[in-house]
This record gives sequence, C-alpha cells and structure tokens, in this order.
Amino acid sequence: MSEQSAPEIDALSDGALSDEEVFEQKRVRLEKRERLNELAGGDLGGGAYPVVLPVTATIPEVRAKWGRLEEAPDSASGETVGVAGRVVFQRNTGKLCFAALQAGDGTRIQAMVSLAEVGEESLARYKELVDLGDHLFVSGEVISSRRGELSIMVREWRIAAKALAPLPNMYAELNEETRVRQRYLDLIQREQARINVVTRAKTMASLRRTFEERGFIEVETPMLQTMHGGASARPFVTHSNAFDTELYLRIAPELYLKRAAVGGLERVFEINRNFRNEGADSTHSPEFAMLESYQAYTDYHGIADLTQALIQNAALAVNEGTDREGTHTVRWADGALFDLGGDWDRISMYGTLSEAAGREVTPETGVDELLALADAEGVEVRLPNHGKLVEELWEHFVKGGLTRPTFVMDFPVETSPLTRHHRSIPGVVEKWDLYVRGFELATGYSELVDPVVQRERFVQQAAEAARGDDEAMRIDEDFLRALEHAMPPSGGMGMGMDRLLMALTGLGIRETILFPLVK
Repeated sequence: MSEQSAPEIDALSDGALSDEEVFEQKRVRLEKRERLNELAGGDLGGGAYPVVLPVTATIPEVRAKWGRLEEAPDSASGETVGVAGRVVFQRNTGKLCFAALQAGDGTRIQAMVSLAEVGEESLARYKELVDLGDHLFVSGEVISSRRGELSIMVREWRIAAKALAPLPNMYAELNEETRVRQRYLDLIQREQARINVVTRAKTMASLRRTFEERGFIEVETPMLQTMHGGASARPFVTHSNAFDTELYLRIAPELYLKRAAVGGLERVFEINRNFRNEGADSTHSPEFAMLESYQAYTDYHGIADLTQALIQNAALAVNEGTDREGTHTVRWADGALFDLGGDWDRISMYGTLSEAAGREVTPETGVDELLALADAEGVEVRLPNHGKLVEELWEHFVKGGLTRPTFVMDFPVETSPLTRHHRSIPGVVEKWDLYVRGFELATGYSELVDPVVQRERFVQQAAEAARGDDEAMRIDEDFLRALEHAMPPSGGMGMGMDRLLMALTGLGIRETILFPLVK
C-alpha cells in the first residue's frame, strides 16, 4: 500500500510474539469478542461472528473493475460496494483510520474509515474493537486516495469474524516448521504458499483433461483393503470392528484398477491417496497422492508417451497467465528455470550401469559379483538379490547424473513382480522409471496379465517375505481369480502427485502437500 511504509505496519520486527504477549492479546481480544456480542442487534449487528453480511463484490472484482482509478489520485467511481477481507494492516489516526483488507488469494484493498463518513460513535468503536487478523466487512464508495491507492471510503463497517489469536508479523518470514504445522498462517502471509495451492489445482485439472481427451474413465478403488499389494512397501495396519478383521491402508490402487480392466474398463485412471508406513524425507511422505492409469492394447512405450504428454500439458497449464505461457519451461520457487519440453531420453538400466561402473553388468551377472562391486563402492543392500543389487548400484553410479527428464528402461525381474517379461531380453521386464530432477517421479509397465506367471511371481514374493522382506507382496487369490477371466494386454503407469508438483515448482514434498503429516 502507498499510505504507509513497512516499519509503521508492525512494531514486532522480529516476527514472533512471546507466549506472554500472545496470552495477553488473547485476553484482550476475548474481551472485545464479549463487547461485540453485547452490541449484537445494535448498529454493529451480528456480534463477533455474524451468519451473513451484505457482500456485493470480492476484492479481486473491485480491483479488476476500478484499478484504473490508481492512475488518477483523489478520484471517485460513484459506485458503492460491500466487500470483506482480513485486516492485515492498521493505522488509526485521529479522524481517519486506514486498514488493508486481504482476500483469500492475497489481493488487497485499502479501507478508509473517517469521522465524516461513519460518525463519532462508529469511529470510536472501530478503533476499540478491530484488530489485525479480524475479518472485516466494509461498505462504501470505491475511490482513489490522494496518494493513488485504490480504496473504499467506508460508510458502514461490521466485524465478519473476530480473530482471538494475533497474526505473525506479515513482514517477517515464517520458519519452515511454522509454515508446515500452521499452514493457515502460511497461506495468510506468504504468496508462494497460495501459488502452490493454485498450481496443484491447475495440475490436477490438466491431468483429468488430458485423460478425458484420450477416452479414459476416472474411478475410485478401496483404501481399506484385506490384503495390501500393488507395490513394494510396508503398509499401515488397522482393525475393523464391524468385520472383526485386520485391514490395511492401501499402498497402491493397482490390483483393483486391474480388476476394473478385466471388467472391460479399457482406459481407466484414479487420483487418490496412498499410505506407506515408511520413512519421511524431502521426497517421501507416509501419506501421499498418487495417479495410476491403465490402457488396453498398448505397452510401456505407449504409456511412456502418455506420461510425457500428461506432464507437459500440466506444465502448460501452470504457465498460463505467466511470461512462459505456451511453453513447457517451468519456473521453480528459487527462480531457476527447468525445461520439461521435447522428447525425453529413454536409457537402459543395465547399459548405463555397465558404462558407469566400467564393467559389463547383465541379467546373468551373479549375486556374488554384484555384492563384490557393492562392497567396493560402499553400497549397502538389505536382503540382497540380483535385482535389488542392480537397482542399488544403478542409483549409486547413474542416478545423480540425470538432469533432464529421463525414462530408465528395462528392470530386473526380481524387483518387478507385476510386470511382463521383456520380449527379447531374458531376465528383464518391460518396466521404466521416470526420473526428473534426480528423483523418481513415475513408473510404467507392460502389464503382466498371464495369471499363471503372476501366481509364480506371487509365490516368489511370499518366499522373500518369509526371509524377512517387509515390503514383499503376499499371494492375492482374489486378484488372481480376476486375472483368470482375462485382462487385455495393457500398459500401466503410476505417478506421485506430490512429486509432480516438486518437478513443476522445485519445492520439497512438505511444501507441495497442503497439510503434510508431521511428528
């Protein structure tokens, strides 16, 4: 705002209130709440928390319609509006008070409460009862102040919702813990937090639009399951009192989406929550949003094409209205640019590992030889088998060097129990992982649809579980029964939504999730 400088806005320049200061402010504000309720039915009406107010326009609408008044200081529109917003700045002088009202999207407008317009009693009550953080309704003419600030010359005001807790300093940065634990404060104070929410919404809308254009159907599958499966992960366990049985929060929707494919839904997808009882770091959260899709009569190459289109269309969507509109180059929160355009590289896991390690590694390479290489490189692998050793060594040697989006193709069969054998390379399955910014963003398969081979893979997984692998799958007889009714040849893909937002914004996972789980 042009009516004041930042130092006048808040004397708490360190950005934080002591516990004693917070307690005292709450005490004073509770007294104001009681006073507002006492006045309910009078000229204030509705008390501290009225049910409805005569709002006629939003702050963004007023700015869009009358913003040109700022080019003509000390001018008037002749139009009266009723708007409401959160008070994020106050300056109370003798006969004229200024306040900045902020809408949910961060748009602000100045409210000017003058003795001449509202009268002595109303002005005195305004000074007495309105605090930073309150939601305030004002009605009056849209004007431009002497300094060219778009303003409402208030003729009537009412409290829309009384804030009992004080706001943090709007001009000091919140620390990360406060941003995550009290996201509502982050949304009030920080533009980037609001942008993150809008970016996520645009991304989800774009994904659904891309799927719809390609004839996909969106479905929902169970989150409570009698048997976990569809991924290698440790589940959360709960208990159903109604059924007196142990249940699992799902780790993936895959096995139910494949049941849908058996039933004739040949192009199907789901965007919903998964839960994995594992570690949390900058790229992992125990609760996260996941997209999975299955398309009949395509393979992992076709599903890679689809995945690239989904992500590039999402980049176009988040760039709308920016200086990068129409491009696939996204701007991260730190200002860096990242290009998601063009055709993405497709590289071989075994080929790139062999090149980086300086020795040939194939599906026939023995566990002892791989263990020796891992020991020499200081790579630790829990319950090692050929597949796990190859993947860990690949991450050690190759993963860190990937910059552009890259599909890493053709994985060991041991680590991919739901994936079809490669058509020409024994010991390998038709699977890819998509790496963006050095982390895994999505995975895609030529789906295993042979129920006999799938049972064999489940048996192998059960043996791994017996050896102590908590992430191994169990034999799912109901899923096998579904496969016995024939699933068409298909390509499938899974992608973490929070990680997609990381690729589009450059942020950590706790910033891309609106309300992340924290300890």
